[in-house]
Amino acid sequence: MRKFKENLLKFIVYLSAFITVGLLIMILGYIFVKGFSMLSWDFIVNDYAASGDGGIFPMIIATLYTVILSIAIATPIGVLAAIYLAEYAKQGRTVRIIRFAVQSLAGIPSIVYGLFGSIFFVVVLKLGYSLLAGSLTVAIIILPVIISTTEDAIKTVPISYKEASLGLGATKFQTLYKVILPSSLSGILVGIILSVGRIVGESAAILLTAGTVAKMPNGIMSSARTLTIQAYLVTQEAGNIQEASAVGIVLILIIFVINIIAKLITKKFSKANY
Repeated sequence: MRKFKENLLKFIVYLSAFITVGLLIMILGYIFVKGFSMLSWDFIVNDYAASGDGGIFPMIIATLYTVILSIAIATPIGVLAAIYLAEYAKQGRTVRIIRFAVQSLAGIPSIVYGLFGSIFFVVVLKLGYSLLAGSLTVAIIILPVIISTTEDAIKTVPISYKEASLGLGATKFQTLYKVILPSSLSGILVGIILSVGRIVGESAAILLTAGTVAKMPNGIMSSARTLTIQAYLVTQEAGNIQEASAVGIVLILIIFVINIIAKLITKKFSKANY
């Protein structure tokens, strides 16, 4: 009976893993089968044309703008907030309020962020429908991820590392800068990578703050259309699943390249600090 239970548990575990991998293969396979025939160099590098003969280059640039701006805004704030929570804050009412705020931010639907961004950034701050307004909105969305993953990464650093550094005469700031942060860099990077995936996949908040202009953005104050918005619009307005799938392939490739670059940067920093 015991052996039967063990085999049953093993079967369930293997089946769960197989289903997970199978779903991923099915999703990616469907997108590639539907969109690969439309994917070409001209489709990637040409400007958009309403006739459907153009490309998605302006959308790629708008997406990269959004990723870079959002990460540049959210990362310093998120990392510093995590450092405060993990290393400096005394457990009490203030910390509980901050943690509750972070958890609440993580649970808010993106459409609510979009409505807030369209009112505050677009109207009140008079940024208009722009990449800056969209990036500020998305930066708020990804803050909880960066804060949580960074705090967890800092807490995984062995206490002996900190004690050894302080025992050698280093200050708390020096210990933080030279020991704790380098040791937790890979964990921090995980949060940033997860955030990149959230950014490139965001649609509702971007739609309400950055607009849908399908032209090459002239700067961060330009209204623009990201790849996810493009996929949504061509599906809803033209019913063009093939083009939407091709856009999805480009999105996957962008995330893949960003992940590789992030890992290379982490490896370089790790070697530099040890």
